[in-house]
Amino acid sequence: MNNKYKILLVEDEPSISSLVSTVLGNAGYQVIHAESCSFAKTMFSSYVPDLVILDLGLPDEDGMVLLDFIRRDSLVPIIVLSARTDEKDKVMALDAGANDYVTKPFGSAELVARVRTSLRFNRRTNLEGCLPDGRFALRDLTIDYGARRVFLADEEIKFTQTEYNIVALLSEHLGKMMTYSAIIKTVWGDTAHETSIKKLQVNMANIRKKLGSRPGENNYIKNELGVGYRME
Repeated sequence: MNNKYKILLVEDEPSISSLVSTVLGNAGYQVIHAESCSFAKTMFSSYVPDLVILDLGLPDEDGMVLLDFIRRDSLVPIIVLSARTDEKDKVMALDAGANDYVTKPFGSAELVARVRTSLRFNRRTNLEGCLPDGRFALRDLTIDYGARRVFLADEEIKFTQTEYNIVALLSEHLGKMMTYSAIIKTVWGDTAHETSIKKLQVNMANIRKKLGSRPGENNYIKNELGVGYRME
């Protein structure tokens, strides 16, 4: 049990908040609950949680207001848990700084896995940082940032410069859903439009093929259509 982690749950529906609190409590986390945006601001400042689970449909203000409030001074992981399933809502939240976006209804095991992944990435970042000469390892995948080389099961993968930049970016944000616009802006310094998104998709298809992905499989990189990519 990992009960040292405090999670701020911002949710106004009693049935959802009770379910999430029970699931996370059984997983060993300490859950702090707030039913409104204003109360959540006070709770966040007072308890300094390790992670925030945020509903967007709050009674006093939109959850995006709280997301912006937190992101002014903190990089604490934020998982949006919302009934809004439109891609525009997902992209807006992720671009505003959310680490992940889970839609209702949700699976309890999946939510706990998302929490665990976000906390793991945040701990890794705090302890190690993104060192330019460091190394990244995930199962059989290894990235040598200093040499700009990528290995899969000790065999070097020949990526183009652009492909490497995309892989390195996703690895540095392990577990976080990176939107198309965020990747395109970082890699090409461009805005997301039909041509740039197509260019990203072509590069990503090549990357996933080189990583051994087959149709219907997601080796290392997962795609959420219309939203973005996540290394997991």
